[in-house]
Amino acid sequence: MSSDPHPFLGLLRRFISSDQAVIDLRRYFGVGQPPGSASFTGRRFEQLAGGGDRPTAANVVTADDLIAVQTLSVTVPAEAALEILEGVVGIRLSELLHEIPNDVEMVEVAPADLATGSPADDAWRLLTNQPGIGWVTAGKILARKRPRLLPVYDQVVRCILGRPKSFWLELHAALRADDRALHNELVALRRSAQVPETVSALRVCDVVLWMRHHPQHQTADRPE
Repeated sequence: MSSDPHPFLGLLRRFISSDQAVIDLRRYFGVGQPPGSASFTGRRFEQLAGGGDRPTAANVVTADDLIAVQTLSVTVPAEAALEILEGVVGIRLSELLHEIPNDVEMVEVAPADLATGSPADDAWRLLTNQPGIGWVTAGKILARKRPRLLPVYDQVVRCILGRPKSFWLELHAALRADDRALHNELVALRRSAQVPETVSALRVCDVVLWMRHHPQHQTADRPE
């Protein structure tokens, strides 16, 4: 018997197509929950202060963005934050953001737009080179700036997906396979859960995976 040629896609679809996915999305974003019930601060990640991709701030990391990543349980160290907000790192990051499209979904771009040497990859590497900023926090900052193009990715999601070698590229390929079937499934799932359209398809995917695995997740890794 031949092996599955698209195991990553199959794994994603298994979680996204489950009945639990709608339940978890509604719980995470507080849809239909009674007033005062416990909810997740990450529900505000994309839209806090109008969103990191709003026209007036799309190409610069702001203090609002650094607060937004805190809703996802990471904190940018003060010295690194000052360098991003007021230093040469912030200037270079702004230059790179100008080169990263702000009006497209991940499913719409070419693999080269996410590969090593792309502006998105350069921005990620610039951030991870800052003291106290690891791969998780760097990815969340970029997901705040380009929520439709770049995904949130952390240890929990990495674990449930079997530690893919290149998450951006494997997710991109999965979204484009079968005439963009997975992307369309995520959009339909968002609609079924009555989650606002301001929440990106990538974020829907992230939340479904994170909610499914985080209660059981155990790791000996360092935080990042």
